[in-house]
Amino acid sequence: MDKLQWIKQLVLAEQQMEESGIVDLSSDFDTDKHLKDETLDFLIDLKTTFVELSSAFNQLKGSPMGKIKIYGISKTPADFMLFRNAYKLIFSAQAPGEIAIRFNHIGNSYIPGQKAAEETSLDTDIITAEWGAYAQLVWKYKDHKVNMDHLVRYYMSRFVKESAR
Repeated sequence: MDKLQWIKQLVLAEQQMEESGIVDLSSDFDTDKHLKDETLDFLIDLKTTFVELSSAFNQLKGSPMGKIKIYGISKTPADFMLFRNAYKLIFSAQAPGEIAIRFNHIGNSYIPGQKAAEETSLDTDIITAEWGAYAQLVWKYKDHKVNMDHLVRYYMSRFVKESAR
């Protein structure tokens, strides 16, 4: 997302006022749009960080076995997942201001005469945005403020440990 979008909107509103000669006092901050944009920005920032860390992990590992792959999720603007050894770590916007983080495992379940892959969701964490001072969004998990560096370190470490063979 464009970090200067809000200033562009201010300029556009002022230009419209100058052209029409009408001052729109009801013009206000669009909280719904801001919440949606910030949710996408947060996911994009997360993905960028995970791409960098996964690349470093894969380079340091050296072996082609057990490398971390990152995929975008189709028909979504910013959702993504990490994949390794039949494990998935999925980050997805559930709604504006709500991001789900879910571990899935693809395993085989035994059906007599048939072998099928079955995907099991291990657990889901929800991060929510709350309005702070001056229309700042504060991301929280279970009422605790989220630090992106700590969030990434936690999930990357957990993903690597759980997906190790």
